[in-house]
Amino acid sequence: MLVWIWLGCLVAALFLYMWQAYGFFKRRGVKTLPIIPPFGTIAGVLLQQEHISVQVTRAYRKFSDQRFFGQFQVTKPIVLVRDLETIKKIVVKDFEHFLDHNTFIREENDPIFGRNLFSLRGQEWKDMRSTLSPAFTSSKMKTMLPLIVEVGDQMILSLNKKIENSKHDSLEVDVKDLMTRYANDVIASCAFGLKVNSHMDKDNQFYATGKIAAAFDFRAILIIFALNSFPTLSKIFKFTLFPESVQNFFRTLVTETMQNRDLKHIIRPDMIHLLMEAKKGKLSYDEKSSHDSAGFATVEESSVGQKAINRVWSDDDLCAQAVLFFVAGFETVSAAMSFLLYELAINPDVQEKLYQEIRDNENKNHGTFDYNSVQNMVYMDMVVSETLRHWAPVATLDRHCTKDYNLGKPNDKATEDYVIRKGDSLQIPVWPIHHDPEYYPNPDKFDPERFSEENKHKIRPFTYMPFGLGPRNCIGSRFALCEVKVMAYQLLNSFEVLPSKRTPIPITLSPSTFSLRVKGGHWMLFKPRKVM
Repeated sequence: MLVWIWLGCLVAALFLYMWQAYGFFKRRGVKTLPIIPPFGTIAGVLLQQEHISVQVTRAYRKFSDQRFFGQFQVTKPIVLVRDLETIKKIVVKDFEHFLDHNTFIREENDPIFGRNLFSLRGQEWKDMRSTLSPAFTSSKMKTMLPLIVEVGDQMILSLNKKIENSKHDSLEVDVKDLMTRYANDVIASCAFGLKVNSHMDKDNQFYATGKIAAAFDFRAILIIFALNSFPTLSKIFKFTLFPESVQNFFRTLVTETMQNRDLKHIIRPDMIHLLMEAKKGKLSYDEKSSHDSAGFATVEESSVGQKAINRVWSDDDLCAQAVLFFVAGFETVSAAMSFLLYELAINPDVQEKLYQEIRDNENKNHGTFDYNSVQNMVYMDMVVSETLRHWAPVATLDRHCTKDYNLGKPNDKATEDYVIRKGDSLQIPVWPIHHDPEYYPNPDKFDPERFSEENKHKIRPFTYMPFGLGPRNCIGSRFALCEVKVMAYQLLNSFEVLPSKRTPIPITLSPSTFSLRVKGGHWMLFKPRKVM
C-alpha cells in the first residue's frame, strides 16, 4: 500500500510539473503547436518521424498571422520569431540582449566543446572573435587555396582510378561519403597541417576520429534536448559531446604540432599557423581584405571582431577552436557540397551552364585558376547561393537572452506585450524563411536566377541567412564558400554528374539527425568528360 501511495504522489507531482511547464506560453498569450507530454511540441523529431526542418516549417506556416510563437523542446519553452523587423532588432540593433548561444555542455566537463567560439559567452566570446577574425579574411583564404586544390586533385585521381578498374564508363557514388572525405582532407590540410588521403586510406585515424567528433546522431540529439530542458543534469552526470579519446587525440595533435613548428621554425599557410600567430598577438585585422566579397552569401565581420585584443589564450582554448573548424567543415560544408551536386544532377541545364563557365575560365587562364578567378565566376556564385537557400545548413538560429527584452505583442489582437526573460531561449527559423513564398516565389524550385545581377537586389534583408545574422554570424563563411566553389570547379571540370537508379527524386531528409542527410543515401553517377 505504501508503494502505491508513493507512486500516486509521484504521478501527481509529475502531472503538476507538466501542467505548470506547458502552461508557460498560454499564460502569456503566445500560441504553440499541440503539446504531447513529455516531448513538448517536437514529438515527431524525438520519435524520428520527421526532420527538424520539416517540424519547424510546419509550425512557421501554421502561425502565419503571428509575429512570434512558442515551442517546447521537451519542457523547455523557446520563442520562434518570424517577423523580419523583430529579427533585425534581435540580431543587430539590440544584439547585446541576445549576445550568446544556448550552451548545454559545461566547459569543465568538456573543454574542447565548452571553450570553442560557438560556446563562449559575453566578453570572452567577443575577445575570441576579435582574436580569430583576422584569420578569415580573403587574403588568408588566398594562401590556403593551393592546399584545397591539392585535396581536390587527390579526389579526382581516386575517382578516375575507380572508374578505370570498374571497366565501366561511369561510377555510382555515395556523394555524402565522397564529400565528407573531401571535407575531412581539406580540414586536415588547411587547419591541422596534415596530408591525409581519405579516398585511398579510408580508415585513417584522422577521418575515423573526426567522424566520431562530428556525429550528431540520435544519441547526441537526445543528450542536447535533455540538457536544454534539465541543465542540472550536466552537473550531475558530467555529459560531454566529445568522448575523452577524441578530446585527447585533437589536444595532442594541436599542441604537438605547435611545439614542433616552434622548435623547427616551420611556417605553413594553415589554421594552426594562424592560431599560433594569434596567440603571440601577431595577427592583425586586414580591414581592406575583410570587405572582399567571396560571393552573395558572404557575411561581414562586425565591429566586435575588428578590435585589437591582447588577451592570452591557453593551448586548450586554441585546440577548442581548431576542433570547431573541423566539426563545422566536416558536416555542414560536406552537406552543402552534397546537395549542390544533387541539384546539378537533376537540373542538367544548370550543370551545363556552370560547366561552360568553368571551361571559359580554363581557356582564359590556360588551364589554371586562383582565388580571384573562382570568386569572379558569376554563375558559380548564383548556383552556390541558391544551394545554400534551398538547403540551408541549419533549420534555426539560436540565441540566449542575456537581459530582459520586450518582444512586443505576438499578434495584432493581443492586449499585452511579451517580455522574454534573462536566461530564456529564442530561435530564428532559417529554413522556413528560406522557403517562404512571400520572400522566394516558388520556393521549392531550384532556381539560381534568383541571385542574378538583375534579381538579387529583390531579396529582402534578413531573409537570407545560410551563415547566420549579425555579429554572431559564421566566422568561416569565406573559407566555406571557397571550399565549395573549388570542389565544384574541379569535379565538374572532370566529370558529368548524373542521377543513378538510387537517386531519390524528390529527396526525403533523414529524421535520425539534425544534419542534412538523404534518407536512403545520396547516390549519383559520375561520368568522365571528354574535353575537346
